Amino acid sequence: MTVTRHLLLGKEADKGLLFRLFIYLLLSDIAFIYLSPVLYMITTMVKNAADLLDPAVIWVPHTLFTGTLSDAWHKINFPAAFRISLSLSLAVSILQTFSCAVAGYAFARLDFPFKRFWFACLLLSFVVPQQVIILPELIVANQIDLMRTYVPIIAPALFGHGLKGALFVIIYRQFFATQPKELEEAARMDGAGLLRTFFRVMLPLAKPAILVVFLFSFVWTWNDYYTPGAYLIGATEVPLSLGLSQITSQLNEQALEMGPSIFDEPVKMAGSFLIIVPPLLLYLFTQRWFIESVERTGLIE
Repeated sequence: MTVTRHLLLGKEADKGLLFRLFIYLLLSDIAFIYLSPVLYMITTMVKNAADLLDPAVIWVPHTLFTGTLSDAWHKINFPAAFRISLSLSLAVSILQTFSCAVAGYAFARLDFPFKRFWFACLLLSFVVPQQVIILPELIVANQIDLMRTYVPIIAPALFGHGLKGALFVIIYRQFFATQPKELEEAARMDGAGLLRTFFRVMLPLAKPAILVVFLFSFVWTWNDYYTPGAYLIGATEVPLSLGLSQITSQLNEQALEMGPSIFDEPVKMAGSFLIIVPPLLLYLFTQRWFIESVERTGLIE
């Protein structure tokens, strides 16, 4: 009786078989909630006309039809759009990774006038939504003839701002604040100045924060629809994040000419699949380092 009780309930609360079964069931339910839309999108985009019209076919199609995926590939001009998205995301993420590191180190280690005031302004820029300030930004960009260019998207990252830039500064500030001051004192005793201490001592230690900021910046810039949609109105070459709007406009034109098609929604899902695959592959190869870096930066506390 005691052996059975220990097997089912365990000697500790989290060691029993029933507890583990409950955890696995809970995790399976949560995983299904998050994965079911993606699985439905994938199964829908590979259905042919017969499977789309058959109400009994929901998850597993009878045949794999790749014509929808090919149609979405050509509608969004995937090679060109992928090249633009990759270049834009890399440029923004690299600039934000460096500039936010400088700002985060300054807030964590340096004393300068009105430090608390500027940090409050940083928090304010993080709280205020982008939709509130987009109109004056568009006016300024139009006055200096930067509309339909990528400069208004890349330039803020050069100065530690841009999409979620305030959050990245806070991540670096939290990381640098936890480092022992003896490292900087030893560097000063060796004759290192401020810049040399930062580049030779503190920045190499910030590899976990660098990886977290780079991946966050890359994925968020890749998925950002609002900012490119505001600055690239009328542009012929746009990133993948605007691919769905291109597909929708082309499908609407086809619907006006030939009427709606049962493949309209599958084409949109195929376009969504093409957009999310690169970040998923990136996370697939970097998840172990990413999780370790998140733990070391203290974001989960």
